[in-house]
Amino acid sequence: MTMFDKKWFRYMMAIILFLLIVFLLSKNQFLLTPFLIVIKTIFLPFVVAGILYYICRPLVAWLENKKAPRWLAILAAYAAIVLFVFGVIKLVGPVINDQLEHFVANLPAMASATTDAIKYVQENWTTFPNFVQDALIKANAELESRIHSNAGNIANGIFGVFGIIGGFINTLFYLVLVPFILFYMLKDGHRLAPNVVSFFSQSKKEHVKKILHEIDKTISTYIQGQILVSVIVGVLLYIGYLIIGLNYSLVLAVFGMFTNVIPFLGPYIAVVPAFFVALFQDPIMALYVAIVMFVAQQIEGNIVSPNIMGKTLNIHPLTIIVLILSAGNLMGIIGIIFVIPAYSIVKVLVLNFVRIVKLNN
Repeated sequence: MTMFDKKWFRYMMAIILFLLIVFLLSKNQFLLTPFLIVIKTIFLPFVVAGILYYICRPLVAWLENKKAPRWLAILAAYAAIVLFVFGVIKLVGPVINDQLEHFVANLPAMASATTDAIKYVQENWTTFPNFVQDALIKANAELESRIHSNAGNIANGIFGVFGIIGGFINTLFYLVLVPFILFYMLKDGHRLAPNVVSFFSQSKKEHVKKILHEIDKTISTYIQGQILVSVIVGVLLYIGYLIIGLNYSLVLAVFGMFTNVIPFLGPYIAVVPAFFVALFQDPIMALYVAIVMFVAQQIEGNIVSPNIMGKTLNIHPLTIIVLILSAGNLMGIIGIIFVIPAYSIVKVLVLNFVRIVKLNN
């Protein structure tokens, strides 16, 4: 057997060839520009449709098991989405609207209280210890630096108002494209795995089928589990905020529900507005908010997530922190949200690749 016939040599040559292609493309980025534009345009609609697909798929499968035609099951899934959105708008929308109006009406009072606090600090500056004065000076300098550095961004944001028409057109585009993509995902999604498997030889078909099944299970578990966990956390926060009597409890709980989809950082982001609202309402309320958030996270981390998510993802907390920090620096909030499922898919591919190599050896 020559060196060219050895598997390790072929794998090494494939990796070198792949890296060479990546290097050449990086030096000729103009070749990728059209593809990047297309991907950027359809990325969000496909992501939204994919999330809805994994939400609707259990209902479609259940109706098909009850002998309903696939087209009827898909229509039922669409009807369920419309009814859910209508119900949320009808039941929760007015309460959120009232709380937001009340919050906007109280903004002048909050601003006045903040001004009074700043005035008090200025008038009693010399009574503070030296380390407190140093910390305040550094914080003020940092704030001024950030304001100056972001002045251009602020101006761009002001001029960005003129892009409202473009944003409206994009919204209409998504409203049309997402249901269209979702329909074909629900209609033909079950054919994807067999079509992919058909491209491989008979000896590799079982391996490919297993890998696709594990990837599908990983994505399904993450999306369905994360949505359910976030809803439960939102309900727990709402109940806790009602018990302690926090203002704008529903708005803050909904905000906490949405931020919970951000791995690791979500709970800390959720508590910030609740903490500040509590400070303006009653300083002791901030302590109650911290207790509510702590209890909700303990219930979520020790009871809810283990029973819903199970051990499908099974990622060490330290790995999650490293992934989030890296993805946040590279791609911002989008990277933070998608890094965990992306890592889980890569993990499935690597583990199966190692398993196949061991079997062949």
